[in-house]
Amino acid sequence: MTFLAGILARKRDEVEARRAAEPERELAARARDAAPPRPFEAALSLRGGPARVIAEVKRASPSAGPIAAGLDAPGQALRYAAAGAAAISVLTDGPGFGGSLADLSAVRAAVDVPLLRKDFVVDRYQLLEARAAGADAALLIVAALEDGALRELLDACGGLGLAALVEVHDAGEAERALAAGARIVGVNNRDLRTFAVDLATSERILPALPAGVRGVAESGVRTPEDARRLRRAGAANLLVGEALVRASDPGALLREMTQ
Repeated sequence: MTFLAGILARKRDEVEARRAAEPERELAARARDAAPPRPFEAALSLRGGPARVIAEVKRASPSAGPIAAGLDAPGQALRYAAAGAAAISVLTDGPGFGGSLADLSAVRAAVDVPLLRKDFVVDRYQLLEARAAGADAALLIVAALEDGALRELLDACGGLGLAALVEVHDAGEAERALAAGARIVGVNNRDLRTFAVDLATSERILPALPAGVRGVAESGVRTPEDARRLRRAGAANLLVGEALVRASDPGALLREMTQ
């Protein structure tokens, strides 16, 4: 079983357990009662626009292991917002990343900028959870979804008022994302099979995206030099996590990455 397949199997089990604890109709009522979503897509730039950073709240990852186990999610989010983050990504997967939906709710209460629920979404139930916890967008991973499921989840996002950051790893996945109707495409520079990071992945894929699609470079953005390199390739938007969490002054690093 591959790394991703193992996570997806676990995720389906988790969703069924949570559905048993809170029926979908009850969760849907909570999602309807949530404050209106903030404009995640409008917070990002089109190619050639000003640099924008989606700053990530991240305690650990399968590739890096523990990063900041005791990280205070709302406190970190406040630092990001004060430094001008366009949006904030909150990891909600527990076993792999040390996150939770409680983190998402706490960050929502702390900041006004748009929020992305970053997780392995396999079911509409998770989108309802995202909306109920205050998310304005959700991550959809092309490698984790068949074409039909991808389209269904994109449609579900639209129906709930959620933006969708559709993550790809190669040109073929980018074509699938665009065919499904993705308006925001994130290019993950990390190979899910080897965990190796290569910024050239974004350099190959981002320039080929249609002009009206917002492209986001993800993974491996560690320094202002990395940010400038990716911006030259057409990445107006950067998703940055580990580097900001490890930084002694995350606000200063974030501001440098947008200069």
